[in-house]
Amino acid sequence: MKERKKKRTKIAFFGHFDATNLGNESTLRAILHHLRCHQPDAEVTCISTGPETIVASHQIEAIPISEDFVKSWSPRGRLLRLMRRVVVGIPSELYRWIAGFSRLGRTDVLIVAGTGLLTDAYGLTDWGPYNLFKWTLIAKICRCKLFFVSVGAGPITSAAGKWLIKSALSLADFRSYRDNSSVQCLNGIGFCTDNDRVYPDLTFSLPVAVASHAHPERRQRTVVGLGLMAYSGQYKRIPGDEQNTIPEQSNASHLAYLEVLANLAGWLLARENDVRLLIGDLADVSTRQEFKCLLRKRPSVSGEAHIIDEPIRSVDDLLSQIAATDIVVATRFHNVLLALLCEKPVISISFHHKCSSLMSAMGLSSYCLDINDLKTDRLIEKFCEVERNADSIKASIREKAGEFREALDEQYRLIFNDTWRRAGNR
Repeated sequence: MKERKKKRTKIAFFGHFDATNLGNESTLRAILHHLRCHQPDAEVTCISTGPETIVASHQIEAIPISEDFVKSWSPRGRLLRLMRRVVVGIPSELYRWIAGFSRLGRTDVLIVAGTGLLTDAYGLTDWGPYNLFKWTLIAKICRCKLFFVSVGAGPITSAAGKWLIKSALSLADFRSYRDNSSVQCLNGIGFCTDNDRVYPDLTFSLPVAVASHAHPERRQRTVVGLGLMAYSGQYKRIPGDEQNTIPEQSNASHLAYLEVLANLAGWLLARENDVRLLIGDLADVSTRQEFKCLLRKRPSVSGEAHIIDEPIRSVDDLLSQIAATDIVVATRFHNVLLALLCEKPVISISFHHKCSSLMSAMGLSSYCLDINDLKTDRLIEKFCEVERNADSIKASIREKAGEFREALDEQYRLIFNDTWRRAGNR
């Protein structure tokens, strides 16, 4: 028994997983399911931004991407900040590197699993390019195999971010990206992807039993899922660069976005539809409240009883509520993807190239609207078009989603069987 235990393969996952972003959570759930199908005896660790929630949700070991050793303290003076960095920051980071070697010293494979991880839009630290590079470099020094699996890229705008991401990718034994636009983004920063592959987003491989929640009984009123997003309008496209957008706070653009969705909601209610509010991240809760307040201020909008606003705290909650809709209009990438997985006709309000790339891959480009040019009349026009073509859209979605699942099955066989054998399990 002891001998058998020694031979168990040890795998570590790396990613921004903390149960708050339901899209990232669905990604981790999908790849863990298939790992257990292909390598049921593997020992699993997750290097994540929310280790406590990962342990509770998935019953696997989890450790922080960047462990805090002292309470957060940000001195006001420049000299004090410099002293803090020297006295606290540098020793803490040296310890994190040492701890990283200890963690990966007996690991066979490090997997960077899905999500839009290849970006510097939210800074270089935390789950950004610096820690990605740190953990991948430690993995290679420890002689781990390194897989990037269906990852998304962009925006990548800083010189440091570009170098760190290219360096991390160059260490990999296997690389695949979730769409061609990610490939174009990486080519645009000078990284060669000629020998890499493109496979769909991992969420398309959620178990069918999970993705196909029991459909509710036939309803008298059409239910439209309206997916809201907290930081819509923060991305602004870089002129001449379709694959990169930069974060830009803009209260005006956020309010304009909510105004258009409120106009759509008012129009839907006037036509005796129900509106179900959806979110894809726990950060969206405040935006949902903001949106409801905006509706209440409109004397022309009536029928608040037909606005369905139920808590969404998990992937299961989100899937269940999407299953209870007939058509979905959403902004968050994984709200759109999960609607497609549930075979719901969907309109994507695109804030990032990943949204338009997904809709294009599904053959639904005509139902993808740019958030920077979002107009009420255009959105309503597209909604009417979706209503008319709902049956054919569902058939097309079903066919494409099936193809994507088959492609991901192929990738899982490749990384968990073929590449695994070549790795020799050390």
